[in-house]
Amino acid sequence: MKNEIHPDYHEITVEMTDGTTYTTRSTWGKPGDTLKLDIDPTTHPAWTGGAHRLVDTGGQLAKFNKRFSGLGLKN
Repeated sequence: MKNEIHPDYHEITVEMTDGTTYTTRSTWGKPGDTLKLDIDPTTHPAWTGGAHRLVDTGGQLAKFNKRFSGLGLKN
């Protein structure tokens, strides 16, 4: 194994969206840095099973619905 080719592996603090924190080891940042999450398992619908919302930016959702309206899909 080659020396000095691996990134520094050190302890950081991870802050969840609800403010709780935990310490883990990572190559991200510098030793002692805090990684603040925008999305985590307590808030993301993939883990919580929450309702899905589609955000239409620039009419893309309307364009998709118009294009595929004849396939029997319901809005």
